[in-house]
Amino acid sequence: MTANSTDSSKGALYLIPSPLGENMPDEVIPGPVLDNLRHFTTFVVEETRTARRYLSKAGLKGSIQSLEFHELNEHTPESEIEGYLRLFDNGNDVALISEAGLPAVADPGAQLVALAHRHGIRVIPSVGPSSLMLALMASGLNGQSFAFCGYLPAKTDERRVRLRSIEKISASAGQTQIFIETPYRNDQMFTDILAVCRPATLLCVAADITLPDESIRTMSIAEWKRTGAVIGKRPCVFLLLAR
Repeated sequence: MTANSTDSSKGALYLIPSPLGENMPDEVIPGPVLDNLRHFTTFVVEETRTARRYLSKAGLKGSIQSLEFHELNEHTPESEIEGYLRLFDNGNDVALISEAGLPAVADPGAQLVALAHRHGIRVIPSVGPSSLMLALMASGLNGQSFAFCGYLPAKTDERRVRLRSIEKISASAGQTQIFIETPYRNDQMFTDILAVCRPATLLCVAADITLPDESIRTMSIAEWKRTGAVIGKRPCVFLLLAR
């Protein structure tokens, strides 16, 4: 098999974006992507109930019961994911949908994408919202050099050590560091950032991106300390640039 070849007996894997919150799909997802949803009968999703609700809002309400759903999340065993290879038999195309935003980016769906590549299955990405890129765009921080660090440690001491390491990397490379947190730990994360990072370091807090309560603000650590801000339990992206 050459670098450009795919298995013609297998269908393709389509990566379908979803809204970042309770937006109607046509507010944030391009029309052609939504129109293409009618092409699929097989979906691999992070959570079936959420996916059904999304597809219903996207215009598939009358045909939801005829669709086939398979879950892929942090609890899905590797053996089950390997079994999803059969979904592509006989040229059947499969749609991968995340809980929010782009599938396979900070998302367990990446395992299915990797499986597809290992077996010569064509992978087709679609345009949609990415909280990480939208936050970077709006941050005013370095968009030429950046790194996504994922989730930081949950324990305070370990998280603070990681934050100091991230700040050090940012200072030496001039690189924006992007990371996320589970919403109920946002304020703990924020407290730790203010506690360990240098006063001049820039921090962007981007919450509820694309939603009515969207809030995106970049200030120095010293300025953030003066605001007494509280983030709350909202989907949030943190971006840090040491200077």
